Amino acid sequence: MNKIQKMKQMRLHREGHHIILTVFLLLAVVNALVYRFFPCIVSSAILGVFSFLLFLLVVNFFRCPKRPIITDALNKIIAPADGRVVVIEETVEQEYFKDKRLMISIFMSITNVHANWYPCNGEVVHVEHKDGKYLKAFLPKASTDNERSLVVVRTASGQEVLAKQIAGAVARRVVTYAEKGEPACVNEQLGFIKFGSRVDVYLPLSAKPCVKVGDLTTGSQTLIAELVDSISES
Repeated sequence: MNKIQKMKQMRLHREGHHIILTVFLLLAVVNALVYRFFPCIVSSAILGVFSFLLFLLVVNFFRCPKRPIITDALNKIIAPADGRVVVIEETVEQEYFKDKRLMISIFMSITNVHANWYPCNGEVVHVEHKDGKYLKAFLPKASTDNERSLVVVRTASGQEVLAKQIAGAVARRVVTYAEKGEPACVNEQLGFIKFGSRVDVYLPLSAKPCVKVGDLTTGSQTLIAELVDSISES
């Protein structure tokens, strides 16, 4: 797919509409005031270029490209976010399961798409938002100390998967659309994190990772793990 085709498929996320308009108006006012009271062509041009680049950065952050629909997601865990895999390890999940789980963590830089998708198909059985600090997202303590939202999906085979949206040092707001009792689908968004952060996915220990640390992921597209059917396993 060439760049023109990609641009045609690009949309702006609804979470960014108000912010983009606000930034545009503020920059327009600042540029108008500077030009009115300091009528220097050079300084006005420099400010204009800076304002334009800043506006493009904000627009780029809230981009929301269309993604191909996945029809076969049985026992598959799909990346809930764009970013880079930074952790794959067995750890004790302390807030919901309170036992040992396989965690796959995806870090999103400020240049990544920041929409979040459901990691698997099933039913949403738990949604919880917790206020917290704004430590750097890659720190281990960020998982339990930062502002975060927990979304648990129960698959058709009865296994539960937890996706944890975690705010970072730059991110200051976690938005979660998921509601308890509603269907979950890997092609649908569960939320959005504004300005840099990470998403942790907690899986049964029997799950088989399909990525390694350092791999890049595409939200709602990249296969990151496979669940072992609990029925066939027994």
